[in-house]
Parts: sequence; structure tokens; C-alpha cells
Amino acid sequence: MPSVLIVEDDEAMSVALRDGFEYEGYSVTLAKDGEAGLQLASAATPDLVVLDVMLPRMTGLDVCKQLRAGGSGVPIIMLTARGQEIDKVIGLKLGADDYVTKPFGFMELMARAEAVLRRSAGKAAAPACYRFGEVALDFRRHEATKGGARLELSPREFQLLGFFVQHRGEVVTRETLLDAVWDYNSIPFTRTVDMHIAKLRKKLEDEPGDPRWIVTVHRLGYKFTG
Repeated sequence: MPSVLIVEDDEAMSVALRDGFEYEGYSVTLAKDGEAGLQLASAATPDLVVLDVMLPRMTGLDVCKQLRAGGSGVPIIMLTARGQEIDKVIGLKLGADDYVTKPFGFMELMARAEAVLRRSAGKAAAPACYRFGEVALDFRRHEATKGGARLELSPREFQLLGFFVQHRGEVVTRETLLDAVWDYNSIPFTRTVDMHIAKLRKKLEDEPGDPRWIVTVHRLGYKFTG
């Protein structure tokens, strides 16, 4: 039985979501504020978190940020109010897997939940540690070094590297990276991938303009050679 943590302070919405997920065969846990949601998500390790953006004590964005910073890969769907476009963008950048705008139909949320869980189940686990050249990665601790010096990598950059390590030697398209790492392939911001790759190269490569590890494959995408 899959488990879902619903972090929502509106009682009517919370009860409706609980009833819907339980009807679909999920085990449901509820939290009414961000702090409680963060604690439950960290301790109970649910299969899915449905997280409202506007919450008392700690916003949903802060909950998402802290979960990802702590290394949690739990799938997160954020609930945003109409007109909170900036929250959607920020949430996705912080590591949320998808979002639904209120008001929404439960079947839409259910379809998105199932899609997120399928993608999560299909991801091969990255190794706990990985080395290439002078770079050492610890995916569990979210720590990285180059030549013994600490590298400051964001949670998204660790996700990108994790995907590259799993698919080293393969050519991966920008669209594939968007779907696997950002999980919002319906929004064609492929330039987002290029910007993150450029930042990674500056941190990892000796010569970012002539990269050795993350190579551009013309008209196709990127290949990790580590």
C-alpha cells in the first residue's frame, strides 16, 4: 500500500484529499503546518508528499528546500493558489516534482501523483559515492570535493550528476534531463538545462570552455564521460 503525507492547513481540503487517497488505496498521514510536515516527511519516509505552498509556521517552499537539502528524494507535489506563478517556478527550482493549481479536480491530482510515483520508481539508484578525475561525490551526504577542496553544489546539481552517473557514456537529451531531474517535461524550458550544465562545468571542469566530463553532443544533448 503506497503512503502519502498531505501537508495542508485548510481542514476541509485536507479531509477531502485524505478521503480521496484512501479510496484509491493509499495510507494517508496528515499535517497541518510546515514544521509538522517536515518532521513527518523526514521520520516517516512516505512514498509521496502533497505539500501546500501557503502554510503556518513554515512555508511549503521552505519544507521542500529543507527536504532536498537533507538528501531526501521523496516525490513532492506542491499545491499553489491561482496567481502564484512565481511559487510554482521557485518550487520546481527547489526540487518539487510537480505542482497543481487550486482549485483542481481530484482525478487530476491523482493522475499527477501516479505519474510522479512511476518516474520515481523507474529511477535507478545512484551509487552512494562516485569519483572521476579529481572530483569525489558523496550522494548520501550531498558533499563534493575537487582535489580535496570542498565544492558547493546545489541539490539540483547533485540530482543532475546522479542522473549522469547512472547514464554515463550515454547521450541524453535536454528533454530527458528535464523530465528526469526537474519532472516537468510539459514546460519546454530546455535553456534551464543549459544554464545548470554551464554552472556545473565551472565547478567541475579544469577548462569549462573545453569540457572533459560533461560533453555537448551537437543537436542531441549531453554525454557524461566520467
